[in-house]
Amino acid sequence: MATPSSTEIDPKLLEILVCPLTKGPLRYDREHQELISDKAGLAYPIRDGIPIMLADEAREIDDTGKG
Repeated sequence: MATPSSTEIDPKLLEILVCPLTKGPLRYDREHQELISDKAGLAYPIRDGIPIMLADEAREIDDTGKG
């Protein structure tokens, strides 16, 4: 049986995924279950372990909160 915490992203998948807009690298935000494109300023959601790589589904991120 799968548990809610078992929705991890395959590290090999993370190595090949890029931002569909910038073709730049993505970083995994485990806490929010998102893939972050710093270059595009977008966070792509991960639903049920599947990255949703659509700009229309991404949310804009604000860099001012980073330290």
